[in-house]
Amino acid sequence: MSDTEKDQRFITGSASVELSANRTSLSFERTRMSADRTLMSVVRTSLSLISFGFTIFEAFRQLQHTDLLPEGGSAPKNMGMALVVLGVTLLVMGILSHMHFGRSLNERRARLFSWQLMHNDIQYHATPTFIIAFLLLVVGVVAMIFMVGRTLL
Repeated sequence: MSDTEKDQRFITGSASVELSANRTSLSFERTRMSADRTLMSVVRTSLSLISFGFTIFEAFRQLQHTDLLPEGGSAPKNMGMALVVLGVTLLVMGILSHMHFGRSLNERRARLFSWQLMHNDIQYHATPTFIIAFLLLVVGVVAMIFMVGRTLL
């Protein structure tokens, strides 16, 4: 194998640059996985807030309908609604933050690829966590609509 053929195996012909490119590529993967873990924690917190708020709302509504609690006390219902709204708001903020960070990461990776400091220009797409976050957002919005409808009845 000639020196030219050996040099073509590497990005710029240098083993040290090749090792650095591999480390950089792996650091991008670790960063992407870290962003996904952050979104998972936002999803867990939002799920807790939405489900707890909905449970409080429904439990007190049922207690009032069975005359175990006097009518007119709307504080528990308001608290339940506030928790659901807070959970949905947190989820929207987490999704938007994750999308912004993903775009930024793609731009940085593309820039390094254009400078030939990385082998390939991988574009990150929606992960299962991201899809589940959107589905939970739909569930939260439906819960809010249900709660508003029940309050008006």
